[in-house]
Amino acid sequence: MFLTRNEHDKGNTFSPEGRIFQVEYAIEAVKLGSTVVGIQTKNAVIIACERRSTSPLLISSAEKLVEVDDHVLVAMSGLTADARTLIEHARAEAQNFRFNYNEPITVGHLTQSVCDLSLRFGHDEEDIMSRPFGVALLIGGIDPREGPVLYHTDPSGTFAKCKGKAIGAGCDGAQQGLNREYKDDMTVEESEKCVVGLLKQVMEEKLTTENVQVVRLSTDGIQHYNSEQMQGIIDSLPAPELE
Repeated sequence: MFLTRNEHDKGNTFSPEGRIFQVEYAIEAVKLGSTVVGIQTKNAVIIACERRSTSPLLISSAEKLVEVDDHVLVAMSGLTADARTLIEHARAEAQNFRFNYNEPITVGHLTQSVCDLSLRFGHDEEDIMSRPFGVALLIGGIDPREGPVLYHTDPSGTFAKCKGKAIGAGCDGAQQGLNREYKDDMTVEESEKCVVGLLKQVMEEKLTTENVQVVRLSTDGIQHYNSEQMQGIIDSLPAPELE
């Protein structure tokens, strides 16, 4: 006798249709998060993130762009508390690798380690989550072997290497824009305009220097754009076409 959907909701077992509903619900939770868009170019990785403010009384909101190591940065969308657990794991993994091998960890190895932790939900261990992590990550970095790379992870523990990726509430529209505008020979300046322009298209609020963050990862390190740099990019965007 098959269990109903509600009975499968309570655990992390497959339904008769071959689905794990808790993972699907976690993926839906990501779609409620801030929109993040990332592009890998030949010389750098550019990531832009929507920064939401739920109240004018908040002095600061949770950071969506977090450095893991000198050469790796993580952008998150979904439940921030869940992301914090994965990021702390990534930082520990990066430092252990550097201590043991005296070289920076490859971005692919770090991404796989994060996804291994994501897959361990539901195990009967005290320090393991009883449900999937409700967060998706864009992991960008300057790989010591491959140069600029960008990876995407989701709550199922799946990861993929990407040239461009969007996650969060506006991911569908932003991803369509990426598929249309991305070129292999894009410059850093073109990539900056692309990611910020796509955020402008999918965000509900008017784009300003206060509600968007941009970061660039290159051989020169990790650079967080200031308000003046952000304003320059916003001013360079084409004006909306009149209907």
